[in-house]
Amino acid sequence: MKSSKDERYRQIAKKIVYYRNLRGLSQEELADKIGISKSYLSKIEAPNSTKAYSLDVLFSIADGLEVDIIRFFMLNEKK
Repeated sequence: MKSSKDERYRQIAKKIVYYRNLRGLSQEELADKIGISKSYLSKIEAPNSTKAYSLDVLFSIADGLEVDIIRFFMLNEKK
């Protein structure tokens, strides 16, 4: 059964991928930088994933990407 939050998680994942690529970081580099495993980051970023994660992890990702966390929640923002 799909959660009403699934699409929001997917949209946030797309933002993470966008900013990671913009910074020229691989999944492994970002994961190492913020202290999580590459496989965990991969699950967060997967296009069909609905992997739930903590706000602490999202703060770490934002800090690692040097982006304000609010960017992940601006789902209708033009890139």
